[in-house]
Amino acid sequence: MSNNLHEKIRIICVDEGRGLAQQVNGIFPEDRIDLAYERSLDEVVDRFEQDVFDLMLFSSSVAYRQTDDALEILELISMKCPGTQILFFTQPGRLKIAHQALRAGVFHYSRLPVSDEELKLLIETALQKRPQLGLNMLLRDEVEKTTFESMVGRSTAMRLVYRQIRQAAATDIPVLISGETGTGKELAARAIHELSSRARASCVPVHIGALPPDLVASELFGHEKGAFTGAATRRKGCFEAAAGGTVFLDEIATIDEKMQISLLRLLETNECCRIGSQEIIPTDVRVIAASNANLDEEIRRGHFREDLYYRLEVLHITMPPLRERYGDIHLLADHFIRQACDDFQKIIRGISSDFASCLEAYPWPGNVRELKNVLQRAVVSCPGDILETALLPRRINQCRKEDLTLTVHVGMTLEEVEKELIIRTLGHTEYNRTRTSEILNISRRSLYNKIRRYDIQPIK
Repeated sequence: MSNNLHEKIRIICVDEGRGLAQQVNGIFPEDRIDLAYERSLDEVVDRFEQDVFDLMLFSSSVAYRQTDDALEILELISMKCPGTQILFFTQPGRLKIAHQALRAGVFHYSRLPVSDEELKLLIETALQKRPQLGLNMLLRDEVEKTTFESMVGRSTAMRLVYRQIRQAAATDIPVLISGETGTGKELAARAIHELSSRARASCVPVHIGALPPDLVASELFGHEKGAFTGAATRRKGCFEAAAGGTVFLDEIATIDEKMQISLLRLLETNECCRIGSQEIIPTDVRVIAASNANLDEEIRRGHFREDLYYRLEVLHITMPPLRERYGDIHLLADHFIRQACDDFQKIIRGISSDFASCLEAYPWPGNVRELKNVLQRAVVSCPGDILETALLPRRINQCRKEDLTLTVHVGMTLEEVEKELIIRTLGHTEYNRTRTSEILNISRRSLYNKIRRYDIQPIK
């Protein structure tokens, strides 16, 4: 394969002088490295907010006078930019700071001066052992492109959901959100509320499926004192409590016939009565309902009223299962690992390639919720700073990505091989060009240029 399939190694040297950078330039040919240089600690984080680096060479010359600041920066880069390996270089007599740097997340350290042979070996080893994990979360553009409200993902399926959420937020109509368990239906409901004109008021969730059937009416509409055994005081229902805001009714398919009629009447009249009272209470709420059941099937079986369904389904949003969110698993994994590290005071620098392979091969029947729980447990159980497959449950550990092969015949040109490789990889990723560029280890811009050059068209 031609060398232009591989991007340059992106290196930043943090050093008071230019000796280390010049040495790197002398070791590697110009077409193999893209070298940046920074001599001030104050500018290091700014550089990572603007660019992505495979490797940072950090000299103790910039750390000696500002040790605490230097160690804080090393720890920040290690945590927020796990794809960047850090090599620390120390002058003679400064081994203490080198040991502190290792604890802050540095991959390896070496004494200065360092020979060309040793420096080249250190760089190549660090690159070979780069953790496979997510994004540079200091890079502002990447954070913005991969998050929407509290949701993480940039797959085609999720971009459609984001667009529908914006459409729903611009109106005041009822919304029905469907999807499998663990796909993030409540997050979508909260995003609609937060982006709507009702955001200043409350968003009250009611998890109907978790309530005893005889308490559903009280939860929804409230009750008067003495209305039933145990009703010691008057209680407002969710439609009163959320006045001016949003009520989110989760697992709507579980309510019985009587409650369906009461809810239908509320949607038609914008009024309700507390249990044990004849007083009519006006309601000013936006209703968002969710279900992991197939409501069309429930209607056919006579378990759900068709007229209520059409009242709720003025706008319908379907949350995609994780197995259909191509390219999102590694983003979600990155997000949940960082979250678990913050929650449990752990330092995880990355995941092994086999660990990543298992995550992508497993079908995730429990969807995002299952992924979050699995990664949380892996972080808590991890004895080191790299997540390995032994930390995964057996059902996931046994999964591996399909080993797709490409047959190359003698007589094929390099361009023919390159074109076929790109076509096969695009097919494997369902034409997800971001994921394709990651697999091929080229930039998205390079991939786009090659797609145009070879006139590669998506399969319809």
